[in-house]
Amino acid sequence: MAKVNISLDAELVVEVMVLAGIGSPQDAVEAIVRDYIARGHRTEARTELKDRSLHEVDVKPQDPQG
Repeated sequence: MAKVNISLDAELVVEVMVLAGIGSPQDAVEAIVRDYIARGHRTEARTELKDRSLHEVDVKPQDPQG
């Protein structure tokens, strides 16, 4: 797996470590990034289900009016 080195504000990393309860800066930042990605996937899944249900409502024949 390829690695990327970036510079982050030390206070930001310490806050992430404290909030995540992780002692290693590397592990803490990786955990936050993985959580962000997982949250995005969950949001996509919910949005897709909602779009499908809206599409199914649009496709159903409407009752005769009048």
